[in-house]
Amino acid sequence: MTGRVSFRISKRFIRVWQRNLTVYQKTWKISFIPPLLEPLFYILAFGVGLGVLVGKIHYNNIEVSYVGFIAPALIAITIMYNAFFENTFASFVRMYYQKTFDAIMATPLSVEEIITGEIIWGATKSLIAASIMLGIMSMFGLITYPAGLLIIPLACLGGIAFGSVGMFFTGMVPSIEIFNLPIFLFITPMFLFSGTFFPVENLPAWAQGLSVLFPLTHLVKLTRAFGLGFTSIELLWSVLYLLTFSLIFFPLALFVMHRRLIK
Repeated sequence: MTGRVSFRISKRFIRVWQRNLTVYQKTWKISFIPPLLEPLFYILAFGVGLGVLVGKIHYNNIEVSYVGFIAPALIAITIMYNAFFENTFASFVRMYYQKTFDAIMATPLSVEEIITGEIIWGATKSLIAASIMLGIMSMFGLITYPAGLLIIPLACLGGIAFGSVGMFFTGMVPSIEIFNLPIFLFITPMFLFSGTFFPVENLPAWAQGLSVLFPLTHLVKLTRAFGLGFTSIELLWSVLYLLTFSLIFFPLALFVMHRRLIK
């Protein structure tokens, strides 16, 4: 191990991903339940409850039901949560309490390969959860195909984006309790003001400008467009935003984690 960050990452990072998959397979039944039941709860609450009060939502020059409006956004939230929490709390536990990273560092794998494997695993959990929710919502006719299939590769990109920023915070926080700060200051505002439960256009002008900076805003925009069967060249801007976000925070995550693990 050296004190310099190396961005040469070999395919050995797959071993870290494989290790996490092996552990996941032992508890998959528990991990399977939340993405299975969560969309049912939301559909029941918003479709039967709030949806009756709200009525129709104008989106892309058409009218859609309120539950149809939020259904794709719920998938985007699931993508964010699964990657972010896997690469914050779960990665911190493996690093600090279980000393898993220390054990892997005794092998030929580099720190960068370990962190890459962790981030890819976070994206994998986003993909699994999003696929489950996609199937459940399709049963209720809330997803339009074939455009809805684009949500699957989008889950990988969104998972890498939020997994990278999550791992960045993991490299910065001194203790697991401090994760409350990025959750309160970063995740919660996005959850509320990224066009998830109401159109961004309903916000004040200054808030609309601020929401554009949130990665979840672009992820929601893409999942909603694909879920409702829309594709357009304008969506490329949101894809480029998520790609750029990933390209910025992925190396930053490698840097801060290398600095933390290599004394």
